[in-house]
Amino acid sequence: MNVIVIGGGTAGMVSSILLARRGCSVTLLERGERLGRKLSASGNGQGNVTNLGMGAEHYFSDDKEKVARALSRFGAEDTVRFLEEMGGIFLPDARGRVYPASRQASAVTDLLRAELSRLGVEVRLNARVSALSHDGDFHALCGGERVSAERAILAAGGKAAPNFGTDGSAFALAEGFGHTVVPCAPVLVQLRCDPSRVRGLKGIRVDAVLCVERKGRCIFRVRGDVLFTESGVSGDAVFRASSYAEAGDRLLLDFLPDVEEGRLRAALERNPGAEKLLCIVNNGLGRALRKQAADDAGLLRLIKAFPLEVKGTLGFPYAQATRGGIPLGETDENLQSLKRRGLFFAGEMLNVDGECGGYNLQWAFTSAHIAAEGALS
Repeated sequence: MNVIVIGGGTAGMVSSILLARRGCSVTLLERGERLGRKLSASGNGQGNVTNLGMGAEHYFSDDKEKVARALSRFGAEDTVRFLEEMGGIFLPDARGRVYPASRQASAVTDLLRAELSRLGVEVRLNARVSALSHDGDFHALCGGERVSAERAILAAGGKAAPNFGTDGSAFALAEGFGHTVVPCAPVLVQLRCDPSRVRGLKGIRVDAVLCVERKGRCIFRVRGDVLFTESGVSGDAVFRASSYAEAGDRLLLDFLPDVEEGRLRAALERNPGAEKLLCIVNNGLGRALRKQAADDAGLLRLIKAFPLEVKGTLGFPYAQATRGGIPLGETDENLQSLKRRGLFFAGEMLNVDGECGGYNLQWAFTSAHIAAEGALS
């Protein structure tokens, strides 16, 4: 069987490997100059490939039950096994996030590239697909050249991180077969806030509890790093919260989550001077808080519940993942198109996005496995 795989990211490489192992003739088309560019930057360059705490509750989609069924077919342990069968060692951290022992994301990409080469997969770089048609076979048009095959897998990514070549243009290929596209939005991204609230805080990093508040109710709470930027906040806790936060929501930051209010109040009362926040919070943060608070009671409120109104995000150029895409409801259990038999989807093109912590890469592995198995049937 001949198969065209469009997109040389994680999902495209993995589906190509699985198909080639089963004897298929695979042509992998990648619009960029290298395979796996986004994978090589994942996990802050350390390669967080999956998470041992896997489950559909960590995902957003139009059909979470289908996500759950997919994960039951190929989950975190399967991903680790698949990678370790090619060599290398993958280990979890205290939060269940799984990394290569080398902590190099680029090495994961190299592992997949080496397997593609060993299997003899035809890889065409700088091969942007401008059109995809079907007349019994699928035909991908790349710069005037036509590549044909019996099956096609669309794994060309969403709109996040367009510097890696994922600008959303591949959705048009699916729309050509009658598919709809759920409007896309950036997730796992820095949040923009009122500049006046973060003025003077740029570069300060704190360990805080972050609450996303909507209409007076906390809808998501997380503890982790918060980094103040010129336009708002970034850091691990913010990326995780960005999957839940919307413009108009309020962030509440507790800068001392391990200190009860009574203990903090007593410390403030013991030092009535201008430097009363020394050894309590970061000095730069302390100076900004003193300017915003009228008295000790105001300081205490700001330290335990510093408010920031969400204005939006920094957009797709700074996002790690895409929300939206081809609805799962327009695919069968093998992620085959319900509009065109023989066309399959994998990865970020589908309307599935996960929380921060290896969930999005796991979806790439899971969907690639299912699409490849479907193409073989």
